[in-house]
Amino acid sequence: GTHHMRAAGVAGSRALMDETVDKQYSWETEYEKSWEEIREGEDGLLSTATSELQYKVKRRKLLELPANIKLGVMRHLFLILDLSRAMVAQDLRPSRLKCTLKMIERFIMDYFDQNPISQLGIITTQNGRTHKLTELSSNCQAHLNAVGSLLAKPCLGEPSLQNSIEMAARALKSVPSHASREILIIFGSLTTCDPGNIMDTIEVLCQTSTQCSIIGLAAEVNICKTICKQTQGNYSVVLDEQHYGTLLTQQCRPPAAKADSEASLIKMGFPQHKMNGLPSFCMCHLSNSDCKMSNEGYFCPQCNSKYCELPVECRTCGLTLVSAPHLARSHHHLFPLRCFSEVSLTERTCCSGCQISIDLQAYQCGTCYQMFCIDCDLFIHEKLHSCPTCTSTITGL
Repeated sequence: GTHHMRAAGVAGSRALMDETVDKQYSWETEYEKSWEEIREGEDGLLSTATSELQYKVKRRKLLELPANIKLGVMRHLFLILDLSRAMVAQDLRPSRLKCTLKMIERFIMDYFDQNPISQLGIITTQNGRTHKLTELSSNCQAHLNAVGSLLAKPCLGEPSLQNSIEMAARALKSVPSHASREILIIFGSLTTCDPGNIMDTIEVLCQTSTQCSIIGLAAEVNICKTICKQTQGNYSVVLDEQHYGTLLTQQCRPPAAKADSEASLIKMGFPQHKMNGLPSFCMCHLSNSDCKMSNEGYFCPQCNSKYCELPVECRTCGLTLVSAPHLARSHHHLFPLRCFSEVSLTERTCCSGCQISIDLQAYQCGTCYQMFCIDCDLFIHEKLHSCPTCTSTITGL
């Protein structure tokens, strides 16, 4: 059977809008009263009112993060990309496909930066079929190269939610029970062409504790909402490019672990970078045509197989090879930095991070009581995950 879910009113208005856009010049269709958002601060600098609202939204997201929640730091995520003809639409500039590929490249880097001992795989869907672009791995550069190759690929036909989800579910079936199973779908179409009953596929996801989240680029589709609701995932529709990036950033944070998930010890190897007298091939590039011999690399402590980068799962013995900094970077999700207190200032002060002058509101660390501007507050909580003044004080001691 074929499932067709169309938002008739939205599709009709979109068609009417596209027809109107064709009859107008680009500077007429993109007309905005941007000067109404600009205001002059007390220091004489110009700033926009919208930037302050965006900061407040981000800060509210930080405050809403639940505390004392068990998280799975070893994630196995399949990213499903819609390459149907709906991705050629230009409601995201310059097109949905090009905007999505740019956003996905940034997401992949952020994903491995915040989840260094996790794995990612990419699946594409078009013409009712699916294609596994990359296997589950921790090789960030391989995923980036694969995404870059999609720029020249044409967008054809309709996507298939059922086929792509089933392909991801089969690959995630062998993931150990202590790791999370996740699927993230970038869905630009209002239709899906499926060979069977997709409700059976949703039941399989529920049985295997696989969480499925969807980011829609067009309008809300009922079957997408059903999939996310039953698998305890998140479903959102993008408003603009900035909102698109925010939704992807939220997916970098590990989901809450299932109540019935097992707590087990995991065997890991911590190889050191060594020089070997005899040149040899590394296991991670053995199947590539550009594989070169070298006399240095990371050697598995269990089987002595050589790899050129970490983290990686040993292809010979299956041991997970990581470094100590990788575990340290995964640690901040389990013990997040507490939110700074919002303080109203009676006199001008300097930000302890960037040293700029703050005159109205500042954000104070509850441990060292240093003041930070809103930019540094967000940077510390989203990127650093530790207070720089607290860290420098401990180092000095």
